[in-house]
Amino acid sequence: MRTTVALLFGGRSGEHGISCVTAGGILAAIDRGHFDVIAIGITRDGTWVHVSDDPSDWTMVDGRAPEVAPEGAEVLLPSTRRQPGGRSELRTVVEGVVSPLAEIDVVFPVLHGTYGEDGTVQGLLELLDIPYVGSGVLASATCMDKAATKQSLRAAGIECAPGVTVHEDRWAAGADEVMDHLERHHPLPWFVKPARGGSSLGVSRVSDPAQLEAAMKAAFAEDPKVLIEESVIGREVECGVLQGGDGYEVRTTVPGEVKVGEDLDFYDYEAKYFGKGTVSIDVPASLPDAQLEEVREVAARAFSVLGLEGLARVDVFVTDDQRVVVNEVNTMPGFTPYSMFPVLWQNMGLSYADLITDLVEQARGRRPGPR
Repeated sequence: MRTTVALLFGGRSGEHGISCVTAGGILAAIDRGHFDVIAIGITRDGTWVHVSDDPSDWTMVDGRAPEVAPEGAEVLLPSTRRQPGGRSELRTVVEGVVSPLAEIDVVFPVLHGTYGEDGTVQGLLELLDIPYVGSGVLASATCMDKAATKQSLRAAGIECAPGVTVHEDRWAAGADEVMDHLERHHPLPWFVKPARGGSSLGVSRVSDPAQLEAAMKAAFAEDPKVLIEESVIGREVECGVLQGGDGYEVRTTVPGEVKVGEDLDFYDYEAKYFGKGTVSIDVPASLPDAQLEEVREVAARAFSVLGLEGLARVDVFVTDDQRVVVNEVNTMPGFTPYSMFPVLWQNMGLSYADLITDLVEQARGRRPGPR
């Protein structure tokens, strides 16, 4: 029997459009001889709709990302848990008429950011015993929250950038107190970022304390919880990680490096997706073999410490004094054919299509419920 995959994308976060572009890449590459695909888009207001599975409908046009429109047939999830070894029936409803859509084997949620990458959708699928690609509820929620990620990593002896976490309420009640603490304990420049955001949305580099208020406002627009970190001087290096098979250790890629030109303060949202500034990506990174291996070791340790499943991209800084400092861990990294994660695996000999197959088969083989 052919495997039916429900590809879930879009969503309520600020990364809606990037999720749609990711879906377009997967729809173009997935092995249609092996998999049947049901494309399900989540609109910005949270409605699940049956949408086109034509990759050309989910590409950038004139620098604009696609968006899930609400006109499609609304998708209804199963009303009961999947039976052991069985499939899950999806239905649609149009003008009050409910019709069968498909019986699915696995969900591939290529959702980035809140309400998708943060354990919420994972929890929904867990309740219904539907297998899905990627990490579980706790691991997804932990990695979505950069402050929680770093607490877990530091407890395991993995170095992260120093900084503080500030809630919007605390900032409103005592911004001067926060500023005083930063100036006494954390040297400039600072990076201000939403604790539970991605794609560098709402992130600012602060080189003068006078810039902090505007930076906090931009971050709070994405998340009421904000991380203020010291800048780490080092090379930006990223490593792809895949879950190992039964009894096998996790798999890591040779790391790649993001090089940002002098016309950019940092690798921000516009630089990542819309061609802003001078950016080059080297795969593999031009580091000594010993440092490349250390990055891979740190990435594998982070994957295990955080209890991740399926896939992750671990982003680190390699400092001049050869320290490896973790910046963040992405449980559903950018997944277009040109994104760092697939490119890293292609460099290891695993094609984009085979990478998708690997992840779907992992998910199908994972037992439902606690593990």
